Amino acid sequence: MTEGQNDQERGTPYHPEEMRASWDLKVGKSITLQGSARWTPAGVVTAGLAASGMLLALTALVRAARRP
Repeated sequence: MTEGQNDQERGTPYHPEEMRASWDLKVGKSITLQGSARWTPAGVVTAGLAASGMLLALTALVRAARRP
């Protein structure tokens, strides 16, 4: 790939199924919050696996704490 092609492809998403969201929140006259997010289906699956692993570890800790 040449440098010219690399520069042109930076404007497109890295993953073809990438999803994006952005929002603006105004609170009163002087407070404005802005946010944005982007994710892929693989990222959603990975986050689910990480959450499942944490809940499994938490369950083991709670059971161990309840034993006399």
